Amino acid sequence: MDGICTLGNDRVYDQIVALINSIDIFAPKMPVCIYPYDDRVDRLRELVRHRPSITLYDNTASIQRWDAWVEQLWATHPTARQRWDAIGSAGIHRMGTHRRFCAFDGPFDRFIYMDADTLLLGDPAPVFDALSEYDWVTYDFQHKDLSHVYDVNSGWMEKLFSAEQLQRQAFCSGFYASRLGLFDPDNSQDILNGLKSGESAVLYPMAPDQTILNYLVMRQQVNSCNLALILPPEQRTGNSVTSSHFTVEDYRVYDKGVPLLYLHYIGLSSKLFARLCNGENVDLPYREVFLHYRYRHEPENRPPLMGKLVTAKPQGWRRYLKPLAQLLP
Repeated sequence: MDGICTLGNDRVYDQIVALINSIDIFAPKMPVCIYPYDDRVDRLRELVRHRPSITLYDNTASIQRWDAWVEQLWATHPTARQRWDAIGSAGIHRMGTHRRFCAFDGPFDRFIYMDADTLLLGDPAPVFDALSEYDWVTYDFQHKDLSHVYDVNSGWMEKLFSAEQLQRQAFCSGFYASRLGLFDPDNSQDILNGLKSGESAVLYPMAPDQTILNYLVMRQQVNSCNLALILPPEQRTGNSVTSSHFTVEDYRVYDKGVPLLYLHYIGLSSKLFARLCNGENVDLPYREVFLHYRYRHEPENRPPLMGKLVTAKPQGWRRYLKPLAQLLP
């Protein structure tokens, strides 16, 4: 069975509702699984109760085994603990982001993973079609900025990976497709041994799930493709809201006339979306597109945006704009 999965808790409730509503339009009847970032999922539990195609992942054994493996993995890193302590991050930084690894346990045979801050804006069939040939499919331009994939100053990146591999396989963990059982923490002693031997220094602790997935795909030499590199140039699009040249028509987004497969609201704090959905006139890129999908099934609950326009401040998207601009096609 094919499906789409995401990750979150009640803090990103509005974004998850928007994502699910967009999936309803562009992939009708596609089942969706939400992996719990933590235990704060009361609103999400109520949401899935009324949406039969959606499930909230509750396989405790699966969650616990991946949590335990992640703890083992990060224990091999020489500086992660110090870097997390410096920013006041208790435990493993953004531990809940690793819960997306549960997708390798199920419930789907093949799946697309989408971050909660994304919208599906096109038919995902080409991605699933690519899984007939590849075990890992991505669609982004993260290879243009490897500083959020690996610790580029560690000295290990060039030792472990060729320039061609970094160009072809590096990806953003906000959108990818794969299959059941591709990675298994119970059969990963070779990975842990490699990390313990010193390779863990290549991991970038501030993007913990993204750096691990990239390491696994590249180190295990997974058969992968990036649609941004293999699609004909006239069919490729960007996907990030940091692109200001996109156009919007009927709540679909276009890049030079080509419809986007998905739109990623990367770098925008979930607090901004919560404020917006509480009626605050917050300035976000492609704001009307988000609001359209968020309130598709409840237009009567869409709040009127009152008062002076509030520009998003740092912790919002503008502090991410310069580095993310390098990821444009």
